[in-house]
This record gives sequence, C-alpha cells and structure tokens, in this order.
Amino acid sequence: MAKRKQLRTDICWSTEDKIVIKGLDLCRDIMGKVSLGDMAFLEMMDRLPNERESRVFNALAVILVEHGMTPSAIVTRLTLSGAPEAMQAAVAAGLSGLGSVFVGSMENAARMLQEALPDPSQPGDIAALAARIVDEHAARRRTVPGIGHHIHKPVDPRAPRLYEIARENGFDGPYMALMQAVAEAAQARLGKHLPVNATGAIAAVASELGVPWNVVRGIGVMSRAIGLVAHVLEELRDPMAREIKAMVEEQATAHLR
Repeated sequence: MAKRKQLRTDICWSTEDKIVIKGLDLCRDIMGKVSLGDMAFLEMMDRLPNERESRVFNALAVILVEHGMTPSAIVTRLTLSGAPEAMQAAVAAGLSGLGSVFVGSMENAARMLQEALPDPSQPGDIAALAARIVDEHAARRRTVPGIGHHIHKPVDPRAPRLYEIARENGFDGPYMALMQAVAEAAQARLGKHLPVNATGAIAAVASELGVPWNVVRGIGVMSRAIGLVAHVLEELRDPMAREIKAMVEEQATAHLR
C-alpha cells in the first residue's frame, strides 16, 4: 500500500493562547502594526514588505477596489436582492465574474510578461521581444492583454500613476519596459491607440515585485471584495436591484408585447 502524503502547511498554526502566521505572532507582531495591504503581501510573498515594496504593493492593490457599476457590482446587488441573508454569497457571486475580460486580465498580462521574460536580469532586446509577442497574439487571433480600455481614452489614468509610484520606489524594471513596448508594438501593428491599461500596469508592477503570474489575479480578487462589500451596504440602504431587474425585463421583452 502506497504511503500517504504527509499533510503540511507553512501558513499558520495555533494553540490555546497563540496564533502564528508566517512566523509572526498575530496579536504581538501583526495586530495594530501591519496594514491590510502589507498583510496581503505577507501571505503571498512569505514575508513582510520593506517600506518601498509596501508603498508599491498597496498602490496596486487599491486600484481595483472600485470602478462603479461594473458587472461584478451588478451581480452582487442582484444576488443580494434574492438572498439578503447571505451577504457573503452576494460578494462571492460578484467575484466569480473576475475573468479574462474584467479584472482577471491582469493574470493573462502577467503570464505574458513572465513567460516572455523568465530571467528579468537578462532582458535582451525589449522592442524585438514585444514585437514577437504582438505577432504571436495576432497569429492566434488573440487580444493582447493589458492594453486599451473601452471607457478610459486616450489614456487609462491609473496606469501612468502606478508606473510613477513604481519608479519613485525603485521598481522601474524590464517588465514595466516590456509592457510599454508591447503597447507600442500593438499600436504600430493595428494602427490604433492602445496604451497600457490598469490591469497591464498591475501585471507589470506585480511582476517587478516578484509575484508569480498565477496568483496575480488574487490581488484583484482581494481588492474587489472590499468594493463589493460597499455595494452590499449601499444596496441595503438604498436598493436598486429590483429597479435593474424591472428595467431589463421591460426592455428585453418589449418586442413581445
């Protein structure tokens, strides 16, 4: 009979009077000392950030907390109207829509950058690498992630500000350069203005911080969860879900009357 794998976690352990997270005592070392953003960094990176890392990580974490009546916010409100006793279900419903189009595109962009540049200490010809990335996406008829925006034109204001904060704190590296070069190569190939958007900037800066691409989306999930709690609160105070439902039903079935 095969030996069963020993179960193991290095995240947290607790006793009757102590909780230890990543080697730090929750009550003595974390509570009252560590911000929510720094706590997220600790959980993802196995250590607390230094001062510069903290400023940059917290900046990219707050970008996607809120963006108005997005699909995730609408779904959260509609779910709450059907199950007002289950706020967590409403937030979870909203988070389920963070995919390749909304918010989750940061994961695709981070994967694109990190797979194209596995060793950032040897970036090589960034412009040529960017052109190849764009050509490969075009050949497969895939949209290049992290560039352009359907609302924010000609520039997504969040991207240059995040880049500015990263530069101020010493994180102006090859991933940021590659993301910018990809945007420029796509613009040249397609003849359209396609600047780096918020998710592309987050992907680049998260890559500079050393966050693996397959958990970069987690930053958006954590951030948007905070915003969705605010939508729950507003929906409880001033409901609009039933009006949304009535408006959609009226317009969608008008041709049948």
